[in-house]
Amino acid sequence: MGKVVETTLRGPEAYGLARRVLEEMETVGVWPTPLNFELWLHYMGDPEGALGKEIRRILAAAEPFTEAVSDMLAAEYLPRGRLSEEIRDAGRVLDRELNSVADAIAKAHRSQSEYGEVLAGASAEMDGAESPDTLRTVVSGLTAATRKVQKQNADLEKRLDASTREVAKLREHLDQVRRDAMTDALTNLANRKAFDEHLEACCEVAAREGRELVLAVVDIDHFKRFNDTWGHQTGDQVLRYVASVLGRLARAPRMAARYGGEEFALIFPGESEAVVEAALDSVRTEIASRSLRRRSTDDELGAVTISAGYARLQKGETATSLLGRADEALYASKHGGRNRVTSAAKLAMAAA
Repeated sequence: MGKVVETTLRGPEAYGLARRVLEEMETVGVWPTPLNFELWLHYMGDPEGALGKEIRRILAAAEPFTEAVSDMLAAEYLPRGRLSEEIRDAGRVLDRELNSVADAIAKAHRSQSEYGEVLAGASAEMDGAESPDTLRTVVSGLTAATRKVQKQNADLEKRLDASTREVAKLREHLDQVRRDAMTDALTNLANRKAFDEHLEACCEVAAREGRELVLAVVDIDHFKRFNDTWGHQTGDQVLRYVASVLGRLARAPRMAARYGGEEFALIFPGESEAVVEAALDSVRTEIASRSLRRRSTDDELGAVTISAGYARLQKGETATSLLGRADEALYASKHGGRNRVTSAAKLAMAAA
């Protein structure tokens, strides 16, 4: 949670903020679900923050504040604080393990030093031994000292082994937390943060190695009509259906992400425009060929169609510019009648 909001919620202003949040949510028609309430606490507690700006944009555009939108905003803006908390917890566990191991190593070091002193003393005693009884006493002392140091070494080995397992579990947990923070909760695709990072990395690799890179942007046609006619839960069903088809298309090294609302983005590293256009057309045909039914009532929803635009990375181009050209191609598909795929290169040639 942002510092501004966290500070407010720990003071006397918290009740007033909570009341204002509920009043504002009621004014704009947003249901006070726990997730929506958390989002709006952030929004009204820090209206100039990234989340606040995005919510204002949604409200200004009169876009419905659906469950899908809530999930998208939470995936994009809330997990960072949760991830930070998980990292702090992991840091405490790791600190405890390191202290424990350090104590065990220090104890073993003292034991080794003591054992060295015993050996040195035994050597001196053996040099001056005049009877078998004296030698037996020295050997008995050495045997006891050896057993003691062996036990302490075994204890250290067990402690190190346990610590190694604990740290491995910790790493696995943090990996899972990071994956969750980079995944859209509704569609199970990568979220916008993960997409932005991956696109930047792919652009760097393509520029450095001179490889092809194509970016596609996909939008569900008339999605608002599904929400207005059938409700948000049905809209979520449509989103998950389209996401499942795109997810199958975008197996590694490709990547599919929910970019926002009903918009998706796909990255095609090392593939030509012709291959990408054929893949997008195949997906577009598959999605349009199926007539969906509403799960709760079995009512027929009709066919879902998508529009897509794609662009190939040009020499010296940034990820932002590439995304902008893919978006322009998408808008051309929407304005050209929807349910089609448009190439940014062909669009530029036609405009020339």
